Amino acid sequence: MSGTPQQKLYIAGEWVEPAGGHYDVVNPADETVVGLAPEASRGQVEEAARAAAEAFEGWSRTAPEERAAVLDRAADIMQREYEPWSALARAETGAPTAIARGMQVGVGVARFRRYAKGALEPVERGLPPQVTEAGPMGRASVLGALEVRQPVGVVTCITSYNNPWANPAGKVAPALAMGNTVVVKPAPQDPLSVFKMAEALHEAGAPAGVVNVVCGASVEVGEAAVDSPYVDMVSFTGSTGVGQRIAEVCGRSMKRQLMELGGKGAAIVFEDADLDAAVTGIGTTFSFYSGQICTAPTRVIVHRAVYERLVEKLTGYLAFMKVGDPAAAGTVVGPVISAAHRDRVESYVELGRKEGARIAYGGERPVVGEGRGFYVAPTLLVDCTNDMRVVREEIFGPVVVVVPFDGDEDEAVRLANDSDFGLLSYVWSGDSARAFRVARRLRAGGVGVNTIGRNMEAPFGGFKRSGVGRDVGTYALHAYSEMQSIVWTA
Repeated sequence: MSGTPQQKLYIAGEWVEPAGGHYDVVNPADETVVGLAPEASRGQVEEAARAAAEAFEGWSRTAPEERAAVLDRAADIMQREYEPWSALARAETGAPTAIARGMQVGVGVARFRRYAKGALEPVERGLPPQVTEAGPMGRASVLGALEVRQPVGVVTCITSYNNPWANPAGKVAPALAMGNTVVVKPAPQDPLSVFKMAEALHEAGAPAGVVNVVCGASVEVGEAAVDSPYVDMVSFTGSTGVGQRIAEVCGRSMKRQLMELGGKGAAIVFEDADLDAAVTGIGTTFSFYSGQICTAPTRVIVHRAVYERLVEKLTGYLAFMKVGDPAAAGTVVGPVISAAHRDRVESYVELGRKEGARIAYGGERPVVGEGRGFYVAPTLLVDCTNDMRVVREEIFGPVVVVVPFDGDEDEAVRLANDSDFGLLSYVWSGDSARAFRVARRLRAGGVGVNTIGRNMEAPFGGFKRSGVGRDVGTYALHAYSEMQSIVWTA
């Protein structure tokens, strides 16, 4: 292990030895050690939060142009290191090369560029003056008013393992653009990429304490990053269960929250849909991060008239999906993040079988290379009903469940909305008026109509147990700000 790189913590502008030593970051593709991640102590997390609090006054008062310049320079550095940092992302996440390049580091660069511009967006808006008659409150007057967006303060950013570039960039960049300071706590499975982001910000000239990155496999590290009295807001991406526990802690001291939690995206396919387009969209569940994505259309609700055809097309689509080493040309489906998660996904497939679902494709553990790595076969469960756990619970793997319906759009909407989740859902229909009508009835934060594409200026977030708040585009700037009103007499 002597030649394995050992990552330090980043606190108050310095690279600091972790009090708890290091632990292995494992490549999910072949189970080799990618690097050694630092294990922070509670005291070091508190030190990072204190440093962020001390840096807040200065950073929040910098000119927007200065904050924009730091973010732009950081994006330049990420672009300069694009190849080695993409290789690192692939190694610690198991994402295929194209995903690691384009959807991880590439999206990270794009988000830093976007919020460099976002730092320059107006934060003040004049409101119409109000004429007040004389009365108990004083003389007649004309009152002017100004709406001002102010930074929240210190933001703890707890990020997910499925994308260690796009996810933290989507938190850190808008938070910094608004004048906040941050404590970043990356997922323990793949934190090394987030430290590269910190390297970029350090080289770009972010003042000491503005950005801090702490890490650890222990639950204590995340707890300390949430309950610190120096922290004003927590931005979390992860499971609904963990999000609920964080929200309970935040509620004790009224910390602000932004929560992107679980999903079980409903994909309604009507009898007049373009089935090839629907299959291509639904198929991203298998190929995109090996299904480890909360926005995936994992729950297909299809009209009986086209049910058999859709299942046949999905089965044929799966037959051409190469499962294998993420670094190998042609690989579409890489491994999931860990052995424990592989076992969890496989247990859901077995549960579906016991509940009465039919495995139309997959279900067996694939063997890649010498048999190492955490691979799960893309799996299609059909003949499902809405009461099955595989239909109701988030599996977070390359598994799609298919539920037929016989009635009209009312039945389709009822089935789609019969869920604890409400992040993204989808509608495929040749009748645009019906598709948009149904979209408006779905209890989801976003709906794709004949597409899985996302407009990256549109608000993103969930209904129900899928989260609290909205981000992306200008909405992210608003998420990391407090609204203040200033009133004066004219």
